[in-house]
Amino acid sequence: MEQRRVTDFFARRRPGPRIVLPKLACRTPSPARPALRAPDSATSGSRKRARPPAAPGRDQARPPARRRLRLSADAVSSPSSPEAPDSSEAPDSLEAPDIPACPSLGQKIKKSTAAAGQPSQLTSSQNQDTISELASCLQRARELGARVRVLKSSAQDAGESCTPEAKGRPEEPCGEKAPAYQRFHALAQPGPPGLVLPYKYQVLAEMFRSMDTIVGMLHNRSETPTFAKVQRGVQDMMRRRFEERNVGQIKTVYPDSYCFRQERGVPTFKDGVKRSDYQLTIEPLLEQEADGAAPQLTASRLLQRRQIFSQKLVEHVKEHHKAFLASLRPPMVVPEDQLTRWHPRFNVDEVPDIEPAVLPQPPATEKLTTAQEVLARARSLMSPRMEKALSQLALRSAEPSSPGPPRPALPDTPPATPPAASPSALKGVSQDLLERVRAKEAQKQLAQMTRCPEQEQRLQRLERLPELARVLRSVFVSERKPALSMEVACARMVGSCRTAMSPGEMEKHLLLLSELLPDWLSLHHIRTDTYVKLDKAADLASITARLARQARAEEGL
Repeated sequence: MEQRRVTDFFARRRPGPRIVLPKLACRTPSPARPALRAPDSATSGSRKRARPPAAPGRDQARPPARRRLRLSADAVSSPSSPEAPDSSEAPDSLEAPDIPACPSLGQKIKKSTAAAGQPSQLTSSQNQDTISELASCLQRARELGARVRVLKSSAQDAGESCTPEAKGRPEEPCGEKAPAYQRFHALAQPGPPGLVLPYKYQVLAEMFRSMDTIVGMLHNRSETPTFAKVQRGVQDMMRRRFEERNVGQIKTVYPDSYCFRQERGVPTFKDGVKRSDYQLTIEPLLEQEADGAAPQLTASRLLQRRQIFSQKLVEHVKEHHKAFLASLRPPMVVPEDQLTRWHPRFNVDEVPDIEPAVLPQPPATEKLTTAQEVLARARSLMSPRMEKALSQLALRSAEPSSPGPPRPALPDTPPATPPAASPSALKGVSQDLLERVRAKEAQKQLAQMTRCPEQEQRLQRLERLPELARVLRSVFVSERKPALSMEVACARMVGSCRTAMSPGEMEKHLLLLSELLPDWLSLHHIRTDTYVKLDKAADLASITARLARQARAEEGL
């Protein structure tokens, strides 16, 4: 088969306009420009068979079989694309005889536009539009650069000039700021809000539990618990650092839990600690048994001590909460036995740390700290040269050293106070109205803080009742029955309600709905089943309005 027949197959399979590229012949290099192969080149001395002349309709060269990237007509005719230089402007050095010259971008654009039936050159109006567009873009870039320089200069001026308040207090290092999961730990707790402990207090409670477990194990097998043993065990359990400061905090919260002493002669299994060194021992304080046996730290006692420690932590937070309530306007007083949750504006995680108590320290032993003491002790054991050298060293060390710069005292953290409204925002508002609004808000917050869990559950159900009333009416309309059994009604509502609830919880909502609206929803007990009957003729808007009023009334109590 002839070569043109092979390439003709791909040309027939590819419809549409195509870019025709002239096929350059490769021949011996010559200084002249390469010319296309003449049709009578078949008469040369080559052994290849001459290609027959092409058909009249096929006078153009066929594109190669491999697909080439073509520019669309839209891309060629866009005014933003710059006009490529003509092929005639290409230098002669690119047209070497042995390397075929690649067509430039302008040649491709002109050939593609000619194939698509468009003019090969842009009009003068299009050139003017392109120049004006480039000028507008350049002007816009200059304006943006000027704005960036102005913003940078203003930011530098703001960084250099600080407020008097910032000058008065020392800058806090960035590394000391607690992460977000600690600063907002109370807001991320699951379940209804209550007396939630701060994150650092919960960590301290977990440390007490781990410490009590290790001390109980050592105490039950008649082994003296030391701080080194307890520290290693607690750090293995919690994967967190446990130091003497944490032990001092535990002593501050629960002083009757342990008895701390400094003892020596305690057997150790560490190379760095000698038997004659003083060690901090931890002895649990337990009640004596009735039969006079040695008290043991059993599981029930561990649980009881853990509950006592948690309760003391809550009482510690209550003291800060009480001080916060006293700083409000108007001040609030809530009995501690009726408090069920913290004030909405009381930031629990910003409660200050517990001050560690002082632990017993090893007795002070006489140590030689200066050269004069060493000289007085070992004068008889030294040579005259060594005695002279130590005398000179003692004179140099006796000179008073320059006092260092005093450290700035850190200011105490002020108590959290609610944000007060600016006087300009309340200008023109009567003082009596402000006092009534504040008193009503304080009454609402007081009712919210002293609300029991049963009332909280009832309020949550009341908030869901308007939506459940609409769902229940749609269930009765779709079922086309005057009454439904409780099981069927609950199953249909569980599948239609947006809130995920169990059938038992849905039944409690229906009982509450029948209690509040007996004229709209009624329950009938027949044998062992309960049937629900609904008044479809009642206005649903009035029903939901009654439920909303009932929820607001009970929430304000």
